[in-house]
Amino acid sequence: MLHSQNLAALGTLTAGIAHEIKNPLNFINNFSGLNAELVTELHEEVIKEKENLSAGTIAEIEEIIANLKQNAIRIQEHGRRADSIVRSMLQHSRGGSGERQPTDINNLLEEALNLTYHGMRAQDIGFNIKIEKSFDSSIGKMDVIPQEISRALLNILSNGCYEANRKKIETTGTFSPLLSVKTIKTGNHMKITIRDNGKGVPAEFREKLFTPFFTTKPAGQGTGLGLSIAWDIIVQQHNGRISFETEEGDDSFTEFIIMLPLN
Repeated sequence: MLHSQNLAALGTLTAGIAHEIKNPLNFINNFSGLNAELVTELHEEVIKEKENLSAGTIAEIEEIIANLKQNAIRIQEHGRRADSIVRSMLQHSRGGSGERQPTDINNLLEEALNLTYHGMRAQDIGFNIKIEKSFDSSIGKMDVIPQEISRALLNILSNGCYEANRKKIETTGTFSPLLSVKTIKTGNHMKITIRDNGKGVPAEFREKLFTPFFTTKPAGQGTGLGLSIAWDIIVQQHNGRISFETEEGDDSFTEFIIMLPLN
C-alpha cells in the first residue's frame, strides 16, 4: 500500500512537471515552424533583388539563409522529440481506472521505448543503445488496460537496455548494445518480442526469472519485482502468455516473447 501511495505521488509530480514543460515547448515548436516559413519568404525576396546585388553579397545572404533554415529544422526535430518524451511521461503518470479500453499497442510500445531510453540516459549520460523496431500496422486497437500494459513493457524494456549496457561496460572492444522490438499478428494473438544482445541469463537463474524479489542486478539496483509484475499483468490480467529465450557465449542474447489475445 505504501509503495502504491509513493507511485501515485510520483505520478502526480511527474504529470505536473510534464504539463509545465509542455507549455513553453509548444511555443518553441510553433515559433520554430513560423521561422522556417519566414526564412523561405526571405529567400524569395532575395531572389527578386538579385539584379540589384553583387554576386558576393547574394552568396553571403544565401549562406546565412541556408544556415537559418537548417537551424529551424533542427529546432523542430528536437522540439518534436521533446514533445514525444513529455507525452510519454504524461501517459505513464496518468492514473487509470483499471478498465479495459481500445488501445493501439504499437503506439504504447513506441511511448514505452521512448520513456525507457530517456530514463536510462537521465541516470547515465554515457548510456546509448541502438534500437531496431518493426511494428505490424495491421493489428489495430485491442481492449487492454493501457496503464498496466505500459508498466509491463517498461519493466521488460528497461531490463533489456540495462543488460545490453552492462555487457558494453564489462566487455573490452567495440561491442554495440542493441535492442530489437517487434510486433506481429499471429492467428488470434498479437506477438511482441523484445530482444537484447546482453550476456544472456545463466542456466541456474532461468527458472527463477519471474519469481518475485529475484534479481541478478547488484544490491540497490533492482527490486526483483519487474518481471514478476510483468508476468502478473500479461498472464493474470490479460489472459496472455510471456516466455523467454536466452543464450550465453559469443552470440548471447535474451528475448522475451509476449502473446496477447486480440479478442
